[in-house]
Amino acid sequence: MSNLLGVPETLLPDEPGVREALARAVGFDVDDVLEATVTDFPTSSLAWATLADRTWHKGEVVASYAYARVGYHRGLDALRKAGWRGQGPVPWSHEPNRGVLLSLYMLRRAAEGIGESAEVVRLTEFLDGADPAAVAAIESGER
Repeated sequence: MSNLLGVPETLLPDEPGVREALARAVGFDVDDVLEATVTDFPTSSLAWATLADRTWHKGEVVASYAYARVGYHRGLDALRKAGWRGQGPVPWSHEPNRGVLLSLYMLRRAAEGIGESAEVVRLTEFLDGADPAAVAAIESGER
């Protein structure tokens, strides 16, 4: 990834509690586990992105958009707290960054699903500016 502006990478802190809670969703009532996870960790963009993805796959596009929007805003809060100033790399390779990037992706997908084309363009630019490899990694199933 080229960083022509010389802006340092933003690296978010790990969320082991969120990862553990989401891992418990396998083999259980996934919806209940996901709702409990966002209740227990409401500032986690990873939890909101996972809930957005789940509702998307259930065909609930508007709910997916709403959950992804929350994840996006929680992600912006986390980035700013980590020193991000509105630009610069947010590498997918740093696993704790994935919740923010997933929220951006889920919001972009849901925005496209409701026909909000200007939002799709803006979010595509945001994702590409954060890490040009993120979309391909997400679409390949890398989590």
